[in-house]
Order: sequence, then C-alpha cells, then structure tokens
Amino acid sequence: MGFTLHPRLAAGGFHVVDLELCRVLLKDDCRWPWLILVPRRNDLSELHHLAESDANALTDEMRRASIAVAALEGVAKVNVGALGNEVPQLHIHVVGRWPGDPAWPGPVWGLSGKLAYTSAAARDLTETLRARL
Repeated sequence: MGFTLHPRLAAGGFHVVDLELCRVLLKDDCRWPWLILVPRRNDLSELHHLAESDANALTDEMRRASIAVAALEGVAKVNVGALGNEVPQLHIHVVGRWPGDPAWPGPVWGLSGKLAYTSAAARDLTETLRARL
C-alpha cells in the first residue's frame, strides 16, 4: 500500500521535495520559514516506532532541513520538534526563528492565527529550499 499523507498536513502546506525517507512540506504560514518532514511510512505516530535504518535516515534529513532553514536570511535559531498532539501521523517541525519574530522567545506552537504565503512567495521559497535539500 502506498504512502498516505494526513489530510490536515496535506492541506496546510506546499510540497517541497520527497527525500529518501520524508516528504518535506513548507507550512503555509509566512511568519516563519517552517518545514514539516513526514516519514513516508504508514501507521506511525512516534519516533520510536521507526525502524533503526529509518530513524537514522530521519536524523540525517532533519539535519539537512535544519541547515537549509538556518541558511535563510534573518534566521538566527532553528527549532525542531515532534509533537503530534493534533495530527497523529508522525511529522517533525523545523522552524526558523529570530529575535523579534511574532512568537519570540516563546514557542511557535499554539500561537493563534496564520499569515498565508502569496503564491509567488511560496513558489520562490519552495524552490530555494528544494535546491538546498
């Protein structure tokens, strides 16, 4: 059976690239450069559910995503987290942060509202990130 992306993840971002293990999405909230890595394995909700080889691949892909986000202009800090409280499918957030961003210094999770990308801005950032990943 093929990989199925949770509908909420599919509706909340733009496809950037499929890496060896993960589908990489850009979250549709232009307040931060925010990637979501989703291992292309069905029925996983926790990191410890991954096979050891997949866990190693995920660590590498999280590192690559963090480097790509950190290289973006203005990013001073990269937050990485796997919460899964609202969407049960295993996914990892990689978020670029800087002093004075809309949630600084607190967490981005739980901050209300969102500011959607324009189609041109989403396309440009997606292309930049795809080239770096």
